[in-house]
Amino acid sequence: MTNPYKGRTGLNRVLRATRHSLDGLRIAYRGEAAFRQEVWLAAVLVPLALWLGRTWAETALLLGSVLLVLIVELLNSGIEAAIDRVSLELHDLSKRAKDLASAAVFLSLLLCAVVWFMAIWHLAMGA
Repeated sequence: MTNPYKGRTGLNRVLRATRHSLDGLRIAYRGEAAFRQEVWLAAVLVPLALWLGRTWAETALLLGSVLLVLIVELLNSGIEAAIDRVSLELHDLSKRAKDLASAAVFLSLLLCAVVWFMAIWHLAMGA
């Protein structure tokens, strides 16, 4: 059986996909405190990355680490919403899925912190 919603092509598909993506960002910002905090942190770190990065690679690492946190947080929120849609009942598999998604957010934050620490350390040491 084919999905009736998958028949769109061309510019129509791109426009609809863009609208859905913007809806997702709006939903996450309004409904997820963690995402909102990370967006505000990104609002500070993105311009700082453009200023701190000496090469395109340094700038890309700084920016990428910040954007990765936002991406993983969105995936975490999506997993939580899907689990809650299935059931609000406490279940070991639901807890496992949510904990694994939360661990992914934690690791992305850790990676971001390490990248930024190393970049600032490198800058401070004058290398």
